[in-house]
Amino acid sequence: MFKAATAPQDPMILQFVPILTQACEILREEYQQYCSGAAFDIERKKDDSPVTQADYRVNTFLTQVLAEISDLPLLSEEGKQEDRQAWSTFWLLDPLDGTKEFLHQRPEFTINLSLVKDNLTTFAILAIPAQQLIYFCPEQGMPLKYDIQQDCWHEYFSSSQQDTVHIGLSQSSQKKPKYAAYLESLAKFTEFEEFKAGSAYKFCMILEDQVDIYPRFHPTCEWDTSAGQCLLERIGGGLVDFKGRPFSYNQRETLLNGGFIAYKTKDMKILAFKALADMQGSD
Repeated sequence: MFKAATAPQDPMILQFVPILTQACEILREEYQQYCSGAAFDIERKKDDSPVTQADYRVNTFLTQVLAEISDLPLLSEEGKQEDRQAWSTFWLLDPLDGTKEFLHQRPEFTINLSLVKDNLTTFAILAIPAQQLIYFCPEQGMPLKYDIQQDCWHEYFSSSQQDTVHIGLSQSSQKKPKYAAYLESLAKFTEFEEFKAGSAYKFCMILEDQVDIYPRFHPTCEWDTSAGQCLLERIGGGLVDFKGRPFSYNQRETLLNGGFIAYKTKDMKILAFKALADMQGSD
């Protein structure tokens, strides 16, 4: 949850406000064009996932701006990745997380940008263009939220746990049996409500007290999780694999992640892993 706050003095955050504001505006324009039925370029990658002109346009803009303000290399979903394992400090970008949401005309897509140092995320940005909101995780202190339209700031503060646990799920989760099995196990320990939304958008829902646990059984990539993990860890939550280990970044040949549990508090982590253990014991 967030409360009203004065504008931060952090120079890195202040530098990125106009940059992400412009990136959000680009994506909003692209989304409006797509929803209007106008001509719109959509391609398929080698893994058959979609990529659009919106992905490329935001990627080009942020790639150019980052090159102007920073000497650090950029690892982007839509950029080259050959030399990345030699990098100890770099920017990690997904210019449009939730391309499928975008194409289904669900405004639950985000821009994910983070700074990785020695395999850990130290600074993160998650922007929701459709809501004109930008979430920042500074290198020190609690996450901040900037409302572009209102030009105002909010700071995260911890609130009490609600009676009913809220579970964040992907829109496609009903097609995958593991999610049904997990929810069946979870029901043995608590009452819960399900909320379906786009990928990184669910990290923002955790920050806003709308989701407590986000289980993920199908693959993601490192640019999908880095910013969200940083934000959750800062508030006392986290994102861990099924053995309870936090993700680290740019350490392997592949950029694919395994499954994970994202959670708001340590109590939610305990509950999430009780359900996971019960599910695995039933296999």
